[in-house]
Amino acid sequence: MFGTFLNIFKVPELRNKILFTIGMLAAYRIGFCVPVPGVDQVAMGAGGGPGGGSPIGDLMDYFQLFTGGNLRQSTIFGLGIMPYISASIIFQLLVTVVPSLEKLSQEGETGRRKIQEYTRYATVGLCIVNAVFWMRYLSTSNMIFQDYTGPWFGMTFTYMVMAILVLTSGTVFLMWLGEQIDEYGIGNGISLIITAGIVARLPDAILYVVKNASLRGTAAPGQMDAPKILFLIIMFVGVVAGAILITQGQRRIPIQQAKQTRGRRVYGGQRHYLPLRVNHGGVMPIIFASSMLIFPSIVFSMFRNIATPGSWFFSIWDFLQGAFATGQYLYVLAYVVAIYFFAYFWTTVQFRPKEMANNLRDYGSFIPGLRPGKRTADYLERVMGRITYVGAGFLALIAIIPTLVAQSMSIPFIVSAFLGGTGLLIVVSVTLDLIQRIEANLIMRNYKGFLGDAGPIKGARS
Repeated sequence: MFGTFLNIFKVPELRNKILFTIGMLAAYRIGFCVPVPGVDQVAMGAGGGPGGGSPIGDLMDYFQLFTGGNLRQSTIFGLGIMPYISASIIFQLLVTVVPSLEKLSQEGETGRRKIQEYTRYATVGLCIVNAVFWMRYLSTSNMIFQDYTGPWFGMTFTYMVMAILVLTSGTVFLMWLGEQIDEYGIGNGISLIITAGIVARLPDAILYVVKNASLRGTAAPGQMDAPKILFLIIMFVGVVAGAILITQGQRRIPIQQAKQTRGRRVYGGQRHYLPLRVNHGGVMPIIFASSMLIFPSIVFSMFRNIATPGSWFFSIWDFLQGAFATGQYLYVLAYVVAIYFFAYFWTTVQFRPKEMANNLRDYGSFIPGLRPGKRTADYLERVMGRITYVGAGFLALIAIIPTLVAQSMSIPFIVSAFLGGTGLLIVVSVTLDLIQRIEANLIMRNYKGFLGDAGPIKGARS
């Protein structure tokens, strides 16, 4: 393994790509610490901002976890890369339902660049909307200095425009950083930015465990004894192994290529495989489910606040707010159901068995025992539905582990977040992708990969 890392720096092109990527990520982390002018950072740091445990606080935790931003400190990168991700998802869905966009996506590189341009414009629009709502929230929470308060959403017009431009420019700059990494660096730029934001929280989690460790005698309330710390280490290793398994898991469909006779020679006839990912939706089902389940608590809290205390109306909304609090039975049950729903929804949107069957037929390939065309498409859809059920189950298990551990062992979210859920899946999938790209560059130049003589990293067959 050490020799492989040394080989990376023996290849000038690969070395330059890695150093460029590290430089771009360093620029992101520097900008991450630059605050938005006019916001009382001292009050926010002292707990005046959105607090954990409340619906808004949970929203901020999830937002910071998988966007690369941090609204708790209200920095210039506070919105993170989430507006760009949202715009990309919107256009991925629109391509499947809008004929003009679908036709544009089939035009190759030219069409892809046009859709990418539309995505950038949509990102700017989403940034402006998000920035307005966030600055309005800071204004109502008295997080803006009095010199900048006014009639425009609680701010002066000049300050409002400045704050919106700062937050929007921060997200646009992150989008540009990601594209530069894609072109001149190595790995997926947007995914690496998100991963850097998640990994940056790991030292805080380790420091929390170290400061609250009690290895001698009985642990006081809020501290962790040796068995609890050992359990956290074992859980972390086990969940990482499970995340790698679900990320790399494949169902390989045997494909037979038809034989073709040209003159006296016979071509084709090779047998290969069509890999179908067990977790086809990646982390998107968890992201959608987590985001959706935040809003019921906010809505129930609003109705509870306007109801008269002691009335039946107040009792209903009070019960619903408590039932859908993080870690409660109804919340966990709804979380699992939502993950299954969005796993099938995302697979339906992204996986196109009819188009795949037509491509196999056009290339002269077929699945043994099945006729090309509709029967092949029906078979692929049936197989994908079955493995999606298993993949969504693993996904739901990994997603609820942080919540269950945090509730049963009284561990804060900053520690339990690294035992599963969205953040860990993103880190594992992005790290695997980065390792595979580096390994491909090494093998292409006759160097050994990370597994040595065992060959390149491949997906596990399920």
